[in-house]
Amino acid sequence: MGVKRIAGEWFQCTAREVRAAVRALRERRETELFRTETFGMRPEQRAAVEKTSAYFRTRRAEEPDKTFHFLWNCKMRFGKTFAAYQLAKAMGWKRLLVLTFKPAVQSAWETDLRTHVDFEGWQFISHDGVLTYDTADRSRPIVCFGSFQDYLGRTKAGGIKARNEWVHAINWDCVILDEYHFGAWRENAKELFENEDRREQAFAEGGGLDYFDEELMPITTGAYLYLSGTPFRILNRGEFIEEQIYAWTYSDEQRAKAAWNDADGTNPYTALPRMVMMTYQLPDALQAVAKQGEYNEFDLNVFFAAEGQGEAARFRYEDEVQKWLDLIRGAYSENIVSDLKLRSERPPMPFSHAPLLASLTHTFWFLPTVAACHAMRNLLAQRQNRFYHDYNVIVAAGAQAGIGIEALKRVEQAMGNPLETKTITLSCGKLTTGVSVKPWSGIFMLRNSSSPETYFQAAFRVQTPWTVSNPDGLSPDKTEILKQECYVFDFAPNRALRQLSEYCCLLNDGAQSSEKKVAEFIHFLPVLAYDGSSMKQIDAAGILDIATSGTTATLLAKRWHDAALVNVDTNTLRRLMNNAEAMAALMNIEGFRTLNSDIATIINKSEAVKKAKRDTPDEAWTKERKRELTDEEKEYKSIRKKIQEKLIKFATRIPIFMYLTDYREQCLRDVITKLEPALFRKVTGLSIRDFELLVSLGLFNSALMNDAVGKFKRYEDASLEYIGINRHASETRIGLNDTVITKDEYRQVFVNRP
Repeated sequence: MGVKRIAGEWFQCTAREVRAAVRALRERRETELFRTETFGMRPEQRAAVEKTSAYFRTRRAEEPDKTFHFLWNCKMRFGKTFAAYQLAKAMGWKRLLVLTFKPAVQSAWETDLRTHVDFEGWQFISHDGVLTYDTADRSRPIVCFGSFQDYLGRTKAGGIKARNEWVHAINWDCVILDEYHFGAWRENAKELFENEDRREQAFAEGGGLDYFDEELMPITTGAYLYLSGTPFRILNRGEFIEEQIYAWTYSDEQRAKAAWNDADGTNPYTALPRMVMMTYQLPDALQAVAKQGEYNEFDLNVFFAAEGQGEAARFRYEDEVQKWLDLIRGAYSENIVSDLKLRSERPPMPFSHAPLLASLTHTFWFLPTVAACHAMRNLLAQRQNRFYHDYNVIVAAGAQAGIGIEALKRVEQAMGNPLETKTITLSCGKLTTGVSVKPWSGIFMLRNSSSPETYFQAAFRVQTPWTVSNPDGLSPDKTEILKQECYVFDFAPNRALRQLSEYCCLLNDGAQSSEKKVAEFIHFLPVLAYDGSSMKQIDAAGILDIATSGTTATLLAKRWHDAALVNVDTNTLRRLMNNAEAMAALMNIEGFRTLNSDIATIINKSEAVKKAKRDTPDEAWTKERKRELTDEEKEYKSIRKKIQEKLIKFATRIPIFMYLTDYREQCLRDVITKLEPALFRKVTGLSIRDFELLVSLGLFNSALMNDAVGKFKRYEDASLEYIGINRHASETRIGLNDTVITKDEYRQVFVNRP
């Protein structure tokens, strides 16, 4: 260790850092003084790299001129940036283009490349960086990071931006699409940025949206790597099949953490905190102002509705929000009377329960609008909220908070030394995906969310490990874990548990029942619920019961008419055309015998239109040319819709079997394998083997069907039990009010009915 004085300032540095600085000066390149990280890949990261590299090499050997893609369906905190760089090393890639819709993730990509010894000599180019492609050393690996909005955006005339022409001229070894769930939602992109100010929303929804299709993208590459922690829509559309996916879930991570053998060395999962979800049913007096909809459910967006800007922003129901602030710190006096009447224990509130209070020095509050964020900041500053004056309140919403990585920098600067400060970060969309803020240990879900993607992308922000090296100043090899657990707080229990149920059912193996999936997940992420009288841990059955409460038979029936249940995209249809057995099976479905040529038409015309869009120069885009391509698109889309409707008609027959059998089907595989084969063929025209083949090729969405089957059965059983029918009292006899009939008699009645 040495100390050097330069221009009146002293710098502490190691001998290694001095040598690195001298070498960089001699070679006239960036100094790599901070390249000190030496950690290796965790087992799951190594598995991802091995599976992906094997897939790319195998397919490239078979079809050397074709571009292939692969998906990492891996939870937040998997370490996708570090593992992606390791994949590049394994593949020998020298030119990487990283594209994202969320520029705030730049920090993670840049930090890993600049600080880890494995990537010494690699160069990082970004829009706001000093290094450019012209000044970079072309003999060394280059990583170019940018947003879709910038690199794929078009000028008003429809051309490529002049400053980005070099990006389009390079043949990249791999294009990495980070936070791909944003691109996959392009038809609903506004939801992702709802309630941010217009400038932020316009930036987030830039021109790149129209050019997201691989085959239309004006970029040349040998491979695409897609990264997402919540790729539900991607999986639902059948863009990837099993051999093109590597998956790693929260349950996988926590299971690996618990099962680690200390004989294999230090547990690499120790620093990854366990998550705990705590839901609270608010007192009736607070809920009353925000009960909405057909089922009179508590609406967080209404409760935290606000108007005005900046210092003038105020909550519509400010008195109730103030009482909520009192409640979460244990000072809501109106609760005391009801507690005494019920003789119940007071629930652990975030800012009153001693262990929670000690853990929640830095929290993230996810609100519905920019106005709500400013209103909350203003309310917390008022005299009656002296308790919260110990916390530095950071508003990460609106244009003033900064766009992309600037918003993250502002939060980190406001925290200062997080061991000595306490903060509350208020946001309505910023910093909810792709960023890591180590001190955050709790998130308050104070807004409605219509999708589990949005919910859990935000929730997992608080699971970032937080450790400190050499905590006592005397043990340089010692590391202290500052965050053993992290928390998700929600004040709309039914909505929260529906999100959790959907997350589990859509992300995991379709071969398991919904209850098994949820049970596995909450084994590692316990859910505690306060129902107004006591705080209890909920089991999987309880979560599913709450998640399906308010569901009607009509809504369940509509699920079987949902277009998302079937995939008729070009890739899926191409897989069918290439599988003679699958095509033969498809022709057995009513109405499909005449559609063989139609499938070929869809594939050929869609590829022709994409090729024309990609290859037509800007000056050739006349009105006539646009109209011509539009007409061709309408033609093949019309045929595609016809095929889709026939498949949906087939899917609606599956519930018939759930009425005709006394098996307790809980997932699609049960429906396929447990039903009588002859009956299955009679009604559908398919053998069970045929149906399994079509499911394996992605024609039917097994995850959504599995979810629909599970909810259908839960509703059916509850309804029958309510009127005195016990369908599953025994394997051979069924109770029907006061009458007992045999299984065969039951089936005979319903099978033969019109």
